[in-house]
Amino acid sequence: MADDIFADATAFGFETRAIRAGQRHDAATGAVVTPISLATTFVQEEPGVHRGYEYSRTNNPTRQALQECLASLEGAAHGLAFASGMSAEDTLLRTLSPGDHIVLGNDAYGGTFRLISAILAPAGIEWSAADLTDPAELRAAMRPETKVVWIETPTNPLLTVVDIAAIAEVTHAGGAKLVVDNTFATPYLQQPLNQGADVVVHSTTKYCGGHSDVVGGFVATNDTELAERLAYLQNAIGAVGSPFDNYLTLRGLKTLAVRMDRHCENARAVVDLLLGSDKVTHVLYPGLPDHRGHEAASRQMKDFGGMVSFRVKGGADAAMRLTTTTEVFSLAESLGAVESLIEHPGVMTHASAAGSEL
Repeated sequence: MADDIFADATAFGFETRAIRAGQRHDAATGAVVTPISLATTFVQEEPGVHRGYEYSRTNNPTRQALQECLASLEGAAHGLAFASGMSAEDTLLRTLSPGDHIVLGNDAYGGTFRLISAILAPAGIEWSAADLTDPAELRAAMRPETKVVWIETPTNPLLTVVDIAAIAEVTHAGGAKLVVDNTFATPYLQQPLNQGADVVVHSTTKYCGGHSDVVGGFVATNDTELAERLAYLQNAIGAVGSPFDNYLTLRGLKTLAVRMDRHCENARAVVDLLLGSDKVTHVLYPGLPDHRGHEAASRQMKDFGGMVSFRVKGGADAAMRLTTTTEVFSLAESLGAVESLIEHPGVMTHASAAGSEL
């Protein structure tokens, strides 16, 4: 990114970098839109000598543009794009060895929990859950073998807010790396690397893509050694998106700032509606002054996000009925796109966590 002036966060604002970072005008035609490079292989001038691209699994011009752009938005020196958020997480956690230990927030996304508990644990990776809103809880959960502390903030689905700087201090004192899933906040609202995190992960399927038409994942870091290891694994495993997928995500990033402003505005309107309903018992939203994480969210987030969780009178049966009777909100998994969606996490996205300590 050294030759890309638009990657410099000190010289250009978020919105400009979302449109220009990594997205050079096409040298052949002058096209202002990053081309979709469909080539699977690239001509070499002599064996082993090429122009930065040899095989599209290893590197691809469209993917490179996406990687540079989103890394810039996260304030990261390095960024790697993957075929999904889960493949990004899986590749990152493959840097661990049997016997290593992960501390996972006790309000984790179901897919992350499944990956760690059902796939990595049988392979020898140890894990435990803790309330990461309390640094003392993390301190008690840390072991000499702890290599990773994994947090989401805000969390999916309870919108718990974790103080990134406070948890980073405890994590680093224990010799571990802090990974932050920034999917709900996006780099527009929150930049964990600036708060002390070592790695940021995203499901770019959500707000970054923003249109319910592309699945993707991302890892950002300032750790050059880790980035080199991840690039090796990215190529060796091959869980990368197609050039068209990368293009769609890159297109989505161009409007991320304006979309997030509107998402936040709409969320506040939904919160006001729910607070006025006698059928709602609890509204979980970091923007509410009585939210447990409101103070931390006010410090580390630009705004409070577009997600709202709530509980209704009548328990699970009433919640299930509600999800099937809305007219404007569609019953579907995922989030962060232009449609308004509603779901029941315990039955849908978090079913894999049922009966666990999460």
